[in-house]
Amino acid sequence: MKTAVISGGAGGLGQALSGMLQARGWRVVLLDLDISGLDNTPTQLALACDLTNPQQLSTAIDQTVASSDSIDLVIYNAGITQIAGFDQSDEKSHRKVFEINYFAAVAMARALLPEIRKSGGAHLAISSVAGFAPLYHRTAYAASKHALEGFFKSLRSEEKPHGVRVHIASPSFVSTNPGNPERQADGTARPGSATDGMDEMSPEAAAATILRGLDKGAPTIPVGRVAKLAWWLNGLAPKIYQRLMERNISGS
Repeated sequence: MKTAVISGGAGGLGQALSGMLQARGWRVVLLDLDISGLDNTPTQLALACDLTNPQQLSTAIDQTVASSDSIDLVIYNAGITQIAGFDQSDEKSHRKVFEINYFAAVAMARALLPEIRKSGGAHLAISSVAGFAPLYHRTAYAASKHALEGFFKSLRSEEKPHGVRVHIASPSFVSTNPGNPERQADGTARPGSATDGMDEMSPEAAAATILRGLDKGAPTIPVGRVAKLAWWLNGLAPKIYQRLMERNISGS
């Protein structure tokens, strides 16, 4: 049985991906801070893990490998957002966003690299429209997602000789925590809780699009109408894209 490891596996998109993969006959290992709502079954193993804690991550990876015949897919889904102007944020919160969105994913990729090479499997990074385009009041978030994309796009070339595929999914707004912003004093919050979202998708719709892209072997998977339009327009006319984004997101 093929195994997928999903960070942020207790969240809306993580749960949607997990359910769809299990329906396809996969086994999933879900990593998250709070797994109290998750059950362990023959096709699901939930492990509590702070991905920014090296010891906890190492223990979780050891348990994952020991319990699996193979690791065939790693989905880097864990992340937070920060909704605040740069002039209202500080260095500590900026680093916090990077620790979770970028460095935790890199540490996970490093730990699971040998297993994915063994299986000839795939890495799937969940990025964002903010990973290739600007986004108002999201300087730290956009920077972390740009870094994530740069890492995995470069890793793609390095892992190709090993028969390993690297995919990047870029959703626009996925409604994973509607009406539940839980925003901290530093502006950080769980993803999918923004009040300025546009054309929001359900986690299930986003997961279905991501898995279709994975099936097709697409290196980049824009998720949703806004993401597809942003991908095209930002590449073709970045100044026009920025002006439209500012008008729609900032209201200016």
